[in-house]
Amino acid sequence: MDTNQRAALSPAEIEQRVEAIWNSVLDVPSNSRGATFFELNGQSISAVQIVARIEEEIGVNVDMGDLFEDPDLATFTRDVVAKATGAAL
Repeated sequence: MDTNQRAALSPAEIEQRVEAIWNSVLDVPSNSRGATFFELNGQSISAVQIVARIEEEIGVNVDMGDLFEDPDLATFTRDVVAKATGAAL
């Protein structure tokens, strides 16, 4: 995805895409939003898949460590949106 495509995504669209990737990789329903990556049995391979898909589908480089440091979806998503929009964390 190029910079123009990424810029076209609103923060809400980025949040939706991150949540869809999270739910798909971890094979969980959307109503599990309050559970952490680890509570959903997330493992290193899951983290690699989430990070790779975010980079591929949204165009944002995320470090796997970000997922481990902020293992709940809301915090992780906020960090991805901040990186995508260039906002300070």
